[in-house]
Amino acid sequence: MTAFEDWRAGGKTLRYRDHDIFYRADGRGPTLLAIHGFPSASWDWWPIWPALTARFRVVACDMIGLGWSAKPHPYPYSILDQADLQEALARELGVDEAHVLAHDYGDTVAQELLARSNEGSSEGGRLRLRSVCFLNGGLFPETHRPRFIQKLLAGPLGPVVARLSSKRAFASGMTAIFGPETPPSPQLLDELWTLLEHERGRRVLPALLGYMAERRRHRERWVGALVNARIPLRVVDGAVDPVSGAHMVARYRELVRDPDTVELPGIGHYPQLEDPDGVLRAFLDFHERVSRA
Repeated sequence: MTAFEDWRAGGKTLRYRDHDIFYRADGRGPTLLAIHGFPSASWDWWPIWPALTARFRVVACDMIGLGWSAKPHPYPYSILDQADLQEALARELGVDEAHVLAHDYGDTVAQELLARSNEGSSEGGRLRLRSVCFLNGGLFPETHRPRFIQKLLAGPLGPVVARLSSKRAFASGMTAIFGPETPPSPQLLDELWTLLEHERGRRVLPALLGYMAERRRHRERWVGALVNARIPLRVVDGAVDPVSGAHMVARYRELVRDPDTVELPGIGHYPQLEDPDGVLRAFLDFHERVSRA
């Protein structure tokens, strides 16, 4: 059995709004909620999973519409719903507080969870956050630079573009956002395509990409969550990412008090896959300081 097959075999299922959600929950210690990006899945965390689970109880699901989870169509996909899903999973596992490690689309989900945690409400099983570490993602809509294919998929021709998209085009698009010296392997691209194609996943891509408009619509709330955070935050960013690289970090430093940022030179949009050791060093250093505090 390959590591990819073993990942799926080791997962469990959460029933959420009458849909099956794939998740992994491994390790012991403080709970770490790992929230993946678009258009991939929790499999993104596999290079750093053993090191994380040696220190934390790590919980990671494939969000609805992605990975091995259900991909209902039609469905009202939204960041708010994905945050509800994370809270439902936490309740299922008896978790009421957690640290967060997030990437890409998952950053925005984490911003919504952070906004809820900042509000201090315990109603409806709200999850209390203890710290958040963000990897490359669109924390600010004004610095997000979506790829042309994302704009097409999010537009009126989205369903047609999704239907006509190919594995070759997908591989080309993914490679373009990795660092020039750290491209994805053919095996990784095969795995990511398999996750995308599960349950005819291409057809839900246009609906999922509604998150770009959501980021603009909820900017005050989600950027405010960063500005008003009362818990430790860190950004670990692949600096040459064309979507949310060094230019996003520069904006973070402008807006967030006492910004804690780490830039990984030569690394693109998927730092946990391109430079897992660098991400681990930055993340574990952050948590050593959090623990001392």
